[in-house]
Amino acid sequence: MDSIFSIYNFIANISFDPVAISLGPITITWYALSYITGLLFFWRYALYLSKNKYSINREVIDSFFNNAILGVIIGGRLGYVTLYNFDYYSENLIEILYVWQGGMSFHGGLVGVIIAQIITSIKYRIKFLIITDISSLTAPFGFMLGRIANFINGELYGKVTDHPIGIVFINGGESPRHPSQLYEAFFEGFILFLILNLLFYFTQIRTKAGFITGIFIFLYGLFRFFIEFFREPDPQLGMVLLNLTLGQVLCFIMIIIGLLTILFSLRHTKNV
Repeated sequence: MDSIFSIYNFIANISFDPVAISLGPITITWYALSYITGLLFFWRYALYLSKNKYSINREVIDSFFNNAILGVIIGGRLGYVTLYNFDYYSENLIEILYVWQGGMSFHGGLVGVIIAQIITSIKYRIKFLIITDISSLTAPFGFMLGRIANFINGELYGKVTDHPIGIVFINGGESPRHPSQLYEAFFEGFILFLILNLLFYFTQIRTKAGFITGIFIFLYGLFRFFIEFFREPDPQLGMVLLNLTLGQVLCFIMIIIGLLTILFSLRHTKNV
């Protein structure tokens, strides 16, 4: 345990530069690299699953991948604009396009991906829940990279704490704060990826289309709901309902939808 804290303290005291690569006027941030790496992993792993587990042609995944990228960017941005900062952007419409300045919503991006899944399902006449299962198995890896990039950027940090695990973020004042980005990277990324793939490869439940999707939605919502207690609320929103953040309200809805999807899969879907 002491060795783990020593490694953690070493990482906590490193001053990270958000810019990973700088070549003259061209700069590439860690956040951009996390998006690129996560999407490439998503694409390659989805190709493997579609070919070896579902006998789906590459054309299907390539088409879905292109649509999913647009869904993540457009849905994530519009989700942030409408849910988290509508008053500001309603008066500064042009800045909605300034994606490079930050401001993306996971739940908005999720809606964008769902639309891409629906389009792919209809276009290629493939079960919608098979497409969502493939997406669920691959996406958490990208979540992990994205949250690590948030940590490097010193953004989306947690609440002030006197616990030894606290970190002083440049943008968060002088007091140590929970590194909630790392909590999310571990649970919403690594642990979620591990659980879903263990279920898929080592149990027969994967033959029920939609079960993996339901577990994904349920566990992501559950993990994020509790981690939000350690995360600093968005200053423009604060607490929105029953002393919960907007993220917690949305994640509670995800928990319910995940449970309903699991029940639907077990009762109504045929084996694949």
